[in-house]
Amino acid sequence: MNNKVFGYARVSSKEQNEERQINAFKDFNIDERDIYVDKQSGKDFNRENYLILKHILRENDLLVIKSIDRLGRNYNMIIEEWKDITKNIKADIVVIDMPLLDTRNNKDLLGTFISDLVLQILSYVAEQERSFIKLRQKEGIENALKKGVKFGRPKIEKPSNYDEVMSKWKDKKIKSKEAMELLGLKNNTFYNLIKNSQND
Repeated sequence: MNNKVFGYARVSSKEQNEERQINAFKDFNIDERDIYVDKQSGKDFNRENYLILKHILRENDLLVIKSIDRLGRNYNMIIEEWKDITKNIKADIVVIDMPLLDTRNNKDLLGTFISDLVLQILSYVAEQERSFIKLRQKEGIENALKKGVKFGRPKIEKPSNYDEVMSKWKDKKIKSKEAMELLGLKNNTFYNLIKNSQND
């Protein structure tokens, strides 16, 4: 049985494009059906297609990734996954953007030491970048709030006849449907307005 070559690509959201990573796999002649893509955060390894890929990975197979941060962004978890794939499953890994991270080469003690060291440094950098992204998002939100940008749904404005109509509705002089018509509100808006008024 021939050893298989798999490609794994990851982007953080559905809006991002994984094409750059897929194109990089072409040099390895990876069959399209052997390329697995996840569109979610790299904070952990609980990703559907990654777990499927890892389940079918066998000894002497090759896993190709574009860069270490595509594998994940959690330092300790990257190290653990790397060990699990290379030591337990006994498959090889190639990181395209970092030629030193190619477990097919330099399997002697020095080669292993160098690749382990590079892996630890890159994994640390990947996690730090994730921390910086979160910090930038937080700072961006704080700056937007200072400038008066409102997040979430806009507050529903009460129609001018709201108090009068609601008084009749509460006294059961009119039904909900009539109250909505008098206020010019749809079903959801009508009940959301009542709910918001109760919370005020």
